[in-house]
Amino acid sequence: MAPNMVSVLFSLLAATGFALAAKFSPSSVSRVTSGFGNTLPNKFIVEVDDASNIPGKRALETRSAHEIVYESLRERDLGFKVDKEFNSPGLFLGSVLTLDTHVRMTCQDAAKVLDIPGVKAIRPVTLIPAPKYLHVVTGPDDPQIPPDSESTHILTGVDKLHAQGLFGKGIKIGIIDTGIDYTNPFLGGAFGPGNKVIGGFDFVGDAYGECFEHPSRTARCSRCFVGTNTPVPDSDPLDQCNGHGTHVGGIIGADPVNPFNISGVASQASINAYRVFGCSGSVTDDVLLEALLQGVKDGNNILTMSLGGPDGWTEGTTSVVSSRIAASGRIVTIAAAGNDGAKGSWYTSGPGNGINAISVASLDNTVIPLQNATVHGVVHDPITYFDALPLPVNGTLPLFATSNDTTVVDDACDPLPDDTPDLSGFVVLVRRGTCTFVQKLTNIAAKGGNVTLIYDNGSGFQDISVDNFTAVLIQAPDGEFLAEQFAAGAPVAISFPQSGASFQFPDPDGGLISSFTSYGPTNDFFFKPAVAAPGGNILSTFPVPLGSFAVLSGTSMATPFMAGVSALLFEARGTSAETGKIARSLFESTAQRVASSHTDGDPLQTVTQQGAGLVDAFRAIHAEVLVSPTELITNDTAHFRGVQTFTVKNTGKARKTFKLTHIPAGTAITVQPGSIFPADGPVPLDATAATVSFSPKSFTVNPGQTQTVTVFITPPKGLDAKTFPVFSGFIELANGNERFQVTYLGLANSLKNMPVVDNTNVFFGVNLPTMVDPDGNFFSTPENFTFAGDDFPSVLMRLNFGTSTLRFDLVDSNIRLNTTLNTREVEEAETHVFERSVFSFPHNPGQGTFAKVKILGTLFEADFQPRNSDQDDGTGFNELSIPSPQFANGTTIPNGSYRILLRALKVTGDPTKEEDFESWLSPVLGFEVPS
Repeated sequence: MAPNMVSVLFSLLAATGFALAAKFSPSSVSRVTSGFGNTLPNKFIVEVDDASNIPGKRALETRSAHEIVYESLRERDLGFKVDKEFNSPGLFLGSVLTLDTHVRMTCQDAAKVLDIPGVKAIRPVTLIPAPKYLHVVTGPDDPQIPPDSESTHILTGVDKLHAQGLFGKGIKIGIIDTGIDYTNPFLGGAFGPGNKVIGGFDFVGDAYGECFEHPSRTARCSRCFVGTNTPVPDSDPLDQCNGHGTHVGGIIGADPVNPFNISGVASQASINAYRVFGCSGSVTDDVLLEALLQGVKDGNNILTMSLGGPDGWTEGTTSVVSSRIAASGRIVTIAAAGNDGAKGSWYTSGPGNGINAISVASLDNTVIPLQNATVHGVVHDPITYFDALPLPVNGTLPLFATSNDTTVVDDACDPLPDDTPDLSGFVVLVRRGTCTFVQKLTNIAAKGGNVTLIYDNGSGFQDISVDNFTAVLIQAPDGEFLAEQFAAGAPVAISFPQSGASFQFPDPDGGLISSFTSYGPTNDFFFKPAVAAPGGNILSTFPVPLGSFAVLSGTSMATPFMAGVSALLFEARGTSAETGKIARSLFESTAQRVASSHTDGDPLQTVTQQGAGLVDAFRAIHAEVLVSPTELITNDTAHFRGVQTFTVKNTGKARKTFKLTHIPAGTAITVQPGSIFPADGPVPLDATAATVSFSPKSFTVNPGQTQTVTVFITPPKGLDAKTFPVFSGFIELANGNERFQVTYLGLANSLKNMPVVDNTNVFFGVNLPTMVDPDGNFFSTPENFTFAGDDFPSVLMRLNFGTSTLRFDLVDSNIRLNTTLNTREVEEAETHVFERSVFSFPHNPGQGTFAKVKILGTLFEADFQPRNSDQDDGTGFNELSIPSPQFANGTTIPNGSYRILLRALKVTGDPTKEEDFESWLSPVLGFEVPS
């Protein structure tokens, strides 16, 4: 982006410690101008109508809808370049346009585009981050490792379907991911028709997404955007540098004859692999859109995407198109739940927010395939270390502990003492804590150490990142025993058997929803996630150069599991559109409810994290009852729908009698008590539940007939409404042989009461929003700026909740406007219907009190923005930098005195009413550009 443009930066966060009340340091504020958050500057996806539906089109018109719209854009003096076109009637017609680089699109420009006959929507191009996954474990082949128990298949009934001969034969699955290493022999070993991986496409190339020199950067790879460099497509989706897509592919289709005796859920299905990520970095959603449409064109029955980024809304381009594809009868599974569970509620991911798509939560596997080391010289059981494959260490090596103190907090964080022996012939033992694993291992390597056991300090037994060092984590009691024996002078030695030492380690959280699974619902209160599948500690294939197998964790692993189950469904019931359309209902109505812990008496996990529960593939595929709908959304209290109905159709050959029961889940306390901030995960649960009754309480339904049930739901009483409690639960229909369910969800407050903009001093020690001067200091009194060099202002702000419209306008310094953020007041919500907006880019309403606020020009605006998190990972705050005196459309701002007006629309608010926006005025800013 050119240096004279206004933009917004989602900056990286820094460590805590600026002030007692501040979570972030002022040094985190970069004042580096770049694209707004996850959007690219001046790049938009414009959706157009079919040419035959464009008003005013001449009867003999031969031009495409695209050309008609381009001509209209030129007539309105909007300069643009066509980057790519999409032509999939019924799903998506449109273009990716880059506007002239000397301007940014304003609300007036958007209105010009939206007024063009034939334009259905305009949305900014957004960045989707690379898939996140945890617990990577790789190593050499070990053909003598005992077979895996296929615990994930047993948990979900997939093993029973395999026993019936269902393996997904004849079903096509399109994987949109990082590509696939089809040379892995357990994924077929080859590419093309007749193989497991029958086709696909590489939309980007290896280098796509790598850090590159951006025009606005002075230092290469300093906060650089990734995923924005030029794609280099080709017809070969081979990936041997990332691995994520290969792991996904194995969960779906790994051949059962392999060293671990694991198998894919649908090992006989055919795979098309669509590569949308390079070896590293992000991807823009126009590439995902291209892959989705190609996947439909190629005839895939199922499309699966183990990717996404937090946005909280159902309105993103790929979310919308994914929903349309699913509505057409294909099954679309997406890791929408995401891996941001630690960031709390209201943090769902797109494109998994697509209304009709199946978003998938992750459930932890009950066992983890790990390895055991043998202890020599003293009596002790084998020691389990966190690696799926043996460490490549031969022989028996003596032990050396870097500290005899089993409570040391910073073991080997500093260089080891000069009298430390040459460690090259030892297994080194070190305690976890304080510094990074790599720092400890670097200090050990400086003394020759090349094999290390790191023992836990209570942080958790899991795989750890050790770069290229040979090191693994062991449990705290084992490490403490070894350290004590070493201190006592015992001749302790360790060996790592290269075969026969595999161990099915019980996962203490096995059978529970993975803590990393993101919490819903969406900001516009849609039901996400839909259902859960095994995704924690999953063993699957990996690229051959990276070890051929790996254990990964993430909703990315749960999503292909659901794709595989969907293939078994299509194989059993046929590939008709009707089967695809009822798939989600079948999965949800037969799912297994998941507890919040293994402690008796604790409530079920909130529906906002488990969805309808863990998929039961066997029951879903053999169900003789169709329940519809399977999701009852009561909305918030301002728009409450407490009386709802669902139907129960008997598709079997015998009459069925059901008794109805209410089974509540835990009520999610989504906001911290006494605060405006969302509660971090694991989100606290309250056992106080909604009151639910139904009519009839029991019924009999004959074959081919349908029974209607009316449900009466009352929100729970006695909860603090300011914690925005999300209540949920299940209505069970059961008899002695069958069980089905309907899931409900509601909010015991009005969404319009949710504070949108953070106006506290918690994060930076000063009340937000605030201004930032050229030296990075915060200021709240009038200041002048020359815009020479770094002499320009910035706005620092945080979104406490998502907003569909965020605007920064320049106004006269003497404006009289009652803003809301200095003295926030709770307002009563007005009548509103939750509904999808036709246009997904903010534009000036033509009437109402909003339009009466006099502005001099727009600095920046963005639509459907997610809330910020409270974590130090780049999602914690927003910065608007103004490096030159120009409005967003390139018009020069004359010298004078001004204020910046920030406005954010409340959820369910009316965009024509100023009172439905939260607002803030900056101090007076003097623009004094020398003549």
